[in-house]
Amino acid sequence: MNILVLYYSMYGHVYSLAKSIAKGAGEVDGSKVEIKKVPETLSDDILEKMGALKAKEAQKDVKVATISDLEKADAIIFGTPTRFGNMCGQMRTFLDATGGLWMKGALVGKAGAVFTSSNTQHGGQESTILTFFTNLLHHGMIIVGLPYTCQEQMQTDSIMGLSPYGVSTVAGTKGERSITEEEKKACLFLGKRVAQTAKKLSK
Repeated sequence: MNILVLYYSMYGHVYSLAKSIAKGAGEVDGSKVEIKKVPETLSDDILEKMGALKAKEAQKDVKVATISDLEKADAIIFGTPTRFGNMCGQMRTFLDATGGLWMKGALVGKAGAVFTSSNTQHGGQESTILTFFTNLLHHGMIIVGLPYTCQEQMQTDSIMGLSPYGVSTVAGTKGERSITEEEKKACLFLGKRVAQTAKKLSK
């Protein structure tokens, strides 16, 4: 099984989630996991003004995805930062180019999931994942969420992401927060669950 973790990360938080999710997916026998990023649409000048060049450098070895990568994958786990309760423009631009895949039903029946980050605890994490799901549904994908058997969802002692819709993290208003141990465990859970679902579907 080919599991693709496809993401965009401006400041590195979504990238951190992607790595943990990929690790979880890799724990399932027979799964081959690859992390790829969608193309950047902003110039380095703009990224520099936004303080994002350091994070870009940290991701320089991650391969840039092409549309054909989606067709080759047996399951796709999408990651995007939250932009006013929606996915970021870079991910939107990439998905807008998948009309050819839609026309031939190339993604129908494949497992899919979504993860995200936002600056604040109520910054639109859930709405970002839910509105992202419409893209998966139009492509005929089978959505995999994060059930409450993921015990980390039940804790209320700290500021944290996570919801039944998928994994998320709170980056902080200045990007100062790192993903928590609970969120890392949820990433492993989600990655493993998507890979297990893909394995069942392949049979």
